[in-house]
Amino acid sequence: MKLPLSGGCQCGALRYEIRAEPLTVYVCHCGECQRQSGSAFGMSVMVPRPALVYTRGTPRRWTRSADSGRTIASDMCEACGVRPVNHPTANDTVSIVKPGTLDDTRWLRPVGHIWTKSAQPWVTIPGDCVIHEGHPADVSGLIAAWKKYREGIGE
Repeated sequence: MKLPLSGGCQCGALRYEIRAEPLTVYVCHCGECQRQSGSAFGMSVMVPRPALVYTRGTPRRWTRSADSGRTIASDMCEACGVRPVNHPTANDTVSIVKPGTLDDTRWLRPVGHIWTKSAQPWVTIPGDCVIHEGHPADVSGLIAAWKKYREGIGE
């Protein structure tokens, strides 16, 4: 993983950079992530909010309630509708980037799974990950697991 990380929407009208090390990478099995991804789960890269900078285009902001009952503001591309970034209002220090919108995804490795009570029954969740049945009250375990993983690979 080489900083800055870059990414964008499907049509290229919206581009961003992540200019600091991600805090953690995890998989979410909530119904909202399943709907957004069109799949069994969504992946998330948590980054310090000031580290996320749009380099092309201006996203449209959409606010909604998540399955947890919390409010989330999402950035969307006006042209293609891709939603690359979410901003939890309960924690204004972080943003959640959807890693499928990154240009380079080879470095991704989730260290945790959340909302496992909503996981599809055929999804296998590794036992060495941080696991939460719902939304974690505290994300420090996910952050610590990412830090341990990064230290273990020598980066």
